[in-house]
Amino acid sequence: IGLAPNRYLAKIASDMEKLDGLIALTQDLLPHALLRLKLRDLVGIGARMERRLNTHGVKSMDDLLALNAEQLGQAWGGVQGERLWHWLRGEDFHDADLEHPKSIGHEHVLGPELRNLEGTYATAHKLLHKAAMRLRMQKLWAAGMSLSLRFTVPKEAATGKHGSGIPQQTWTEQLRLVECQDSQTLIEGLRKLWSIRPIGALYEKPFLVSVTLIHLVPETLHTLSLFSTLNREASRDQLAATMDQMNQKYGTETLYFASMHLAKAAAPTRIAFHTIPDLF
Repeated sequence: IGLAPNRYLAKIASDMEKLDGLIALTQDLLPHALLRLKLRDLVGIGARMERRLNTHGVKSMDDLLALNAEQLGQAWGGVQGERLWHWLRGEDFHDADLEHPKSIGHEHVLGPELRNLEGTYATAHKLLHKAAMRLRMQKLWAAGMSLSLRFTVPKEAATGKHGSGIPQQTWTEQLRLVECQDSQTLIEGLRKLWSIRPIGALYEKPFLVSVTLIHLVPETLHTLSLFSTLNREASRDQLAATMDQMNQKYGTETLYFASMHLAKAAAPTRIAFHTIPDLF
């Protein structure tokens, strides 16, 4: 259990080394109790933000805590830095940025006509198309992607059994991405994951595919890439926004990338038992 004076510190406390399962960060211990941490231990500081802080002379928790609220805001590049200054001193206030979903994904059991590599790849694109639309609707950016495949194999080669009784081998891989939400960049990520899937006689008959967008970042915390051009990013974002408008108005499959055409009718939107998905 982590005890702390606000939700932000509670997230940090839960990741710190615990004594008998309990750690307390009380107001009188702050902010000095945080000196043992590294910058990357703080919620909201990833590789790019760490590099940005480093360029402003912030290379350790000592450096970070020595700044005042205005200085941290300037180093961060926005009001989120000033919020962080207050959070690290136990000052709490509601912020929906800390309560966003951590992943968005879809999986699909393939029909007999799609239980081949071409059909599986097309279905993966269909699942990505749906996940990307949800990502943009919720104003989130993805910094990673996961692809999972389950293959039908002979019983003697199986490493497990699906709930349906199919003997299976499972493969899952993740890929880090530059923070993005446009379909073109996400498709490029999917292609990279697909290219490193296992190859051989045992891996020719997939029966289930899953695509998940991970390491999600709310729009208010999104940072521009240091390596992509603004024109390219803007044009891709504009294309994605236009496609979303058309699909929300006329149906989710009005506009889509050709790579999912073979699986156009597969993986329809369904209502789950415990949650109601976004219906386009």
